[in-house]
Amino acid sequence: MIASKPAKLSAALLFAAFLVTGCSSTSTTDGGGDSTSSGDTAYDSTAQGQAYGSDNVDSSTSGQDAAGRIGTIFYFDFDKSELRGDVRAKLNEQARLLNGKSGIVRLEGHADERGTREYNIALGERRAMAVANYLASQGVARSQIETISYGEEKPQALGHDDSAWSQNRRVGLSYSE
Repeated sequence: MIASKPAKLSAALLFAAFLVTGCSSTSTTDGGGDSTSSGDTAYDSTAQGQAYGSDNVDSSTSGQDAAGRIGTIFYFDFDKSELRGDVRAKLNEQARLLNGKSGIVRLEGHADERGTREYNIALGERRAMAVANYLASQGVARSQIETISYGEEKPQALGHDDSAWSQNRRVGLSYSE
């Protein structure tokens, strides 16, 4: 039996969707990643952020302006998706600003270049979900939060050393009203 081109395309798309969804996880612990390989794929479950800014925030400003001044990039330790203390402090401020607003919060998870493509996509997703879960625990509506994982595909810093890798292990937050 010979399959038609539309049937082959449908089967290929279904298989690709199955592979991508198989990489997602909401766990906040890791078992072996950020470790040795590369590839290019993104997992979207729902703009890279700006670097940390001033902690002095006027809550009367728009969500995006205030979010940018608090800091919209949250860094992670090697092969981890647990939130560090400095990240929790910044997220508390973000949640305070976002509560009561109706816009969408987009969280972009990233990993450094170490690890397989699939592992890094999953790690980026776990990192984004850790931030999403924390924001939700602080009162931000889940319906406002979108996550996407780019894995290693959108590095903030180019290079193959600890300095570059530490900048690439992050979640970027953007807000749109």
